[in-house]
Amino acid sequence: MQLPREVIIGESTLHRIPEVASRLGLKGKALVLSDTQCYNLAGKTVSGFLEEAGLAPDFFLVKSMSVDDLITVEKQLKEQKPRVVFGVGGGTIIDAAKISSASQNIPFISIPTTVSHDGVASPLASVKGSDKPYTVLAQAPMAIIADTEVISKAPWRFMFSGCGDIISKFTAVKDWRLAHIERGEYYGGYAASLALMSAKLVTANADLIAHKKEEGLRVLLEALISCGVAMSIAGSSRPCSGSEHLFSHALDIINTQHAMHGEQCGVGAILTSFLHGSNWQQIKVALQKIGAPVTAHELGVKDMDIVKALQVAARIRPERYTILHKLNLGFDACETVARATGIIS
Repeated sequence: MQLPREVIIGESTLHRIPEVASRLGLKGKALVLSDTQCYNLAGKTVSGFLEEAGLAPDFFLVKSMSVDDLITVEKQLKEQKPRVVFGVGGGTIIDAAKISSASQNIPFISIPTTVSHDGVASPLASVKGSDKPYTVLAQAPMAIIADTEVISKAPWRFMFSGCGDIISKFTAVKDWRLAHIERGEYYGGYAASLALMSAKLVTANADLIAHKKEEGLRVLLEALISCGVAMSIAGSSRPCSGSEHLFSHALDIINTQHAMHGEQCGVGAILTSFLHGSNWQQIKVALQKIGAPVTAHELGVKDMDIVKALQVAARIRPERYTILHKLNLGFDACETVARATGIIS
């Protein structure tokens, strides 16, 4: 079970990097992984504070989470031999930092510049470049420093996506429980409760988040980090990823001009909550309050893309038992569900 030793959330928290480095005993070389935009936004500042802390920072540009690019990043770590890696950016950057650092047995620190999904604190990372995306167990960050002033500069669509990812935990936990009951799969009550608490917290504060207040951003950040901790406790993504995530991955494959991951998971949660016989209306209302998409049109995809994605989603990970695997819906049934929930017209 890997958990962060330091979690700092608030306005102008980057200046606490020297303090955190001192407490964690960080010395020597540090490698900052970022992209050009995020480096200009926060990476330069991070490098400056690392120098102030007595470390020797260097910078490396991360292009994507493809296998080839990850190999390039790992090669850079082998050559430079840093003592610590800093991931400064969104989900792609932080995932690249956690995978590459884990492969070289080096600690990494997560410094998010956006909050579009729950990868900020989780030990898991998504790898792309094959016929379908897959998730690998890497390592949790040693520390998380989330500066709300930096994050608030990103388009608020990223925050809405993060909310969709969090709210989708309602169905992820139901799928996990279902797999436990019907297939005897391990189910961790504490990890499940932590994920559900995060979903309830974001739902309860939907109005606050919708008004784009710093307090709402803090609520979202705390929920995202709690979900990362839930996955660390469970030892898998089970408490945070179920049928709604399979739907999102299927939609990525069917329509390459897809929306953001968390946005799609939110819509997927409406559909799969309906299949569970749960209160799907509550999920839809919360997403609407926040300003997240709740229809195919708002996601920017065709109605039939939604239906096809729901039908083939179970094939993305046949080994991960969910409500979709249990029901094994045909095309017509999937269309009926999509119309009943108002996702398609």
